[in-house]
Amino acid sequence: MTYAEGARPDTSLADAVTLADIRAAAKRLDGVAKRTPVLTSRAIDHAVGATCFVKCENLQRVGAFKFRGAFNALAQLTPEARAKGVLTYSSGNHAQAVALAAALLRIPAVIVMPANAPDVKLRATRAYLADAPGPSDVVVYDPATTVREELGGAIAKDRGLTVIPPYDHPHVIAGQGTTALELLEESGPLDHLFVCCGGGGLLSGCAVAAKGLSPRTRVIGVEPELADDATRSFRAGTLQTVRNPPTIADGARTPYLGRYTFAIVAKYADEMCTVSERELAAAMALLMERLRVVVEPTGALAAAGAIRTARERPEQLAGSRIGIIISGGNVDLADIPALLAIAAN
Repeated sequence: MTYAEGARPDTSLADAVTLADIRAAAKRLDGVAKRTPVLTSRAIDHAVGATCFVKCENLQRVGAFKFRGAFNALAQLTPEARAKGVLTYSSGNHAQAVALAAALLRIPAVIVMPANAPDVKLRATRAYLADAPGPSDVVVYDPATTVREELGGAIAKDRGLTVIPPYDHPHVIAGQGTTALELLEESGPLDHLFVCCGGGGLLSGCAVAAKGLSPRTRVIGVEPELADDATRSFRAGTLQTVRNPPTIADGARTPYLGRYTFAIVAKYADEMCTVSERELAAAMALLMERLRVVVEPTGALAAAGAIRTARERPEQLAGSRIGIIISGGNVDLADIPALLAIAAN
């Protein structure tokens, strides 16, 4: 099957991840990943017009949900694959996650990262990788001239490494789904679940978990307006792409949904929506102010989507129970004044 712009989702992959897979991932992660808190806030409830349960994956190891999927995938490698090592490509959070998982499991790792990745994420990835066995290193590339999948594929083939993609892998998706599993175990059934979407790994895993545990829950994926490939793909029913979108949500700059994530999102998600850069920055500021936690722009996408939905269609959310996932907190502190300025404009 050709997978390029215009391709339809491969329905044979839609059930590649099940609730049983997510429960198995939760067992592997038990005692390794943090069971992150679910917080509430009257101010956020007021902004959305509903009772909100905010799952704080910004307090996860490496500061993002990505650790769940990375560890679940690496933990299932064969002894031979572990000995040879792994490779991934990422703008930052998955990079850190693979680096830490590799260090914990004693697996060599090569991390391919764009030169414009946030400094805080580059530094953290190198620090985690320092504890992984050699040969492990970070390879930096120019995203304007290089396709990361092609570069990573060439390095992996040359060195015999197993590629652990940032989102398009059943074991990664199952690990990410444990986020919603924990949230629903704590909150009980939800009417709506808002989840950020970059490549769709978190959205896919959480949608499968939500539909398995609370079938009436409406799962809504949220993207930046400047990086709306998944929203266009969902609505058109064919793959849409984007190239290096200039959004402040660096974790959502992925060019397109993956084979698995497109199929799963198409089947299990109920809706996709987008938010402006100002709305995104404003949601980030609200979460930081009211929950007293550090949130990166991508991490605030779900909250921004809930607030926009409440403003445009208040009757849809009024009086309901809503889950909101903060996906990450790896923001460079030096960037916060500029982000707050965007929120104020």
